[in-house]
Amino acid sequence: MAKIIRKETRKRGIIGWFFLLAFIAFNIFMAFGLFAGINNASKVQAASDAERAGQAIGTVLGSGFLLFIWLAGVVILGFFVLLSRGRKIIVEETVE
Repeated sequence: MAKIIRKETRKRGIIGWFFLLAFIAFNIFMAFGLFAGINNASKVQAASDAERAGQAIGTVLGSGFLLFIWLAGVVILGFFVLLSRGRKIIVEETVE
């Protein structure tokens, strides 16, 4: 008895590839920026307790702002990546 196997594929266009590459590049850039910012903030030597507290608060605020920008960019670019997928093509194979 033959079995029919259906495989779903999608083919992206030029705009779809542009949005996908922009999405990947944005994530790499934001990850690099976040880790570089935290690394640079940890290298600063604070003399007093007030400076250490201010450094910790500033690092948390800066990291939180970068994470917010990252999340907003991922949502927006991810939406465009999702919308720019190609049409669904169903390939049928008959396996005996």
